[in-house]
Amino acid sequence: MNDNDFDGRVAVVAGGSKGTGLATARRLRDAGARVVTLARTHAQTHDFPFVQADLSTPGGVAEAAGGVAELVGAPDILVHVVGGSHAPAGGYAVLDDDLWAEELALNLLSAVRLDRALVPAMVARGSGAVVHVTSIQRRMPLHHSTLAYAAAKSALAAYSKGLANELAPAGVRVNSVAPGFIRTDGAEHLLSRRMSEAGTTRESALDDLMRVLGGIPLGRPAEPEEVAEVIAFLVSDRASAVTGAEHVVDGGTIRTL
Repeated sequence: MNDNDFDGRVAVVAGGSKGTGLATARRLRDAGARVVTLARTHAQTHDFPFVQADLSTPGGVAEAAGGVAELVGAPDILVHVVGGSHAPAGGYAVLDDDLWAEELALNLLSAVRLDRALVPAMVARGSGAVVHVTSIQRRMPLHHSTLAYAAAKSALAAYSKGLANELAPAGVRVNSVAPGFIRTDGAEHLLSRRMSEAGTTRESALDDLMRVLGGIPLGRPAEPEEVAEVIAFLVSDRASAVTGAEHVVDGGTIRTL
């Protein structure tokens, strides 16, 4: 991809303060885009225009949309990397209504609400690109620890497909990226939680997680920059005929069609 592929374009990266979101923001900026990041905490995004907001709430999305409008107007590119799970291990029985609501608000409704706020300007302009970051857990849910997260990401994938079909005639493309195990702070937090719950070492927790995933044929987790590269392709003109697609970045973890 050329260094000026996104010259003159405005990109909004939701969840752009760390991990894959930060890597995506940097990748788009390096290719010429003007990037605004959205997140609950400022963290490492000091070198980007930034709007602090909790996107898991309607009020937070409204604040984010207002901040984007004030900073850059209407975006050309919108990338949703917001997500995660804070639910305890223990399967379905420990997931009460409050936990389900939290997981759905963070992993599904944050994207739905922000799209509703920012995408109409793309439709009015007749062009734009949206990417939702889902997860391979929508196809292989880890029921013991992240069942609600997996269900929310599955819903996000279905929503993304439907939105793509609706917006394509208006010139707005919508795709999703489903990562597997990525080497991020979030992955480290998951390992720490499994270490605490099982009273084991990091190596044992990692081995157990790899076993649950069925192994990674590539032999290693993906790096955030590798996922960001796929996202950058999907929002570029090189993917001008790609919409409604899901791109899996998992090192071969999912072995079925």
